Amino acid sequence: MIRVVRNGPAWLDTGGSGANHGPMAYDLELAERIRRALSGRAGVVEKKMFGGLSFLVGGNMAVGASGQGGMLLRADPARSDELCSNPGIERAVMQGRVMDGWLRVDDEAIATDEDLARWVQAGVDYASSLPPKKR
Repeated sequence: MIRVVRNGPAWLDTGGSGANHGPMAYDLELAERIRRALSGRAGVVEKKMFGGLSFLVGGNMAVGASGQGGMLLRADPARSDELCSNPGIERAVMQGRVMDGWLRVDDEAIATDEDLARWVQAGVDYASSLPPKKR
C-alpha cells in the first residue's frame, strides 16, 4: 500500500511483504475522525510529533493518530492501571521504556465514533488539567 505523507517523503511503501519498509504513515482517516471529535472545541492545535499527528490542548498533547497504528492517548499517570484494564489499551513504549500516562489505543477500541469520543475526551480532560505551555 502506498500513502502520501505530508512534510515527509513523497511516498512511503507501508505494507506488503513483511520486509522493513521504513516508517508507517499515521492513519489519515483516524486523524480526520479525531479532528471531527474535537470540532467546536476552542484552543486545539494539531502538530506532527512522535511520528504521527498530535492534537494539543493548551500546548499539552491530548491524543494523536500514531505512526505506529492506533491512537496515542495522554492520560493521568495515576490512572494507567485502571485505563489499561480496558480491552485494546496498553501503556506506550517510548525509546524502550514503558510509559505511565502515555497509552496506546488499538483500532478495535476506537472502532465506533462513540468509543473514539470517549477516549478523546479522556485525553482532553487530562491535557486541560495541566498548566498551559507558553508558546
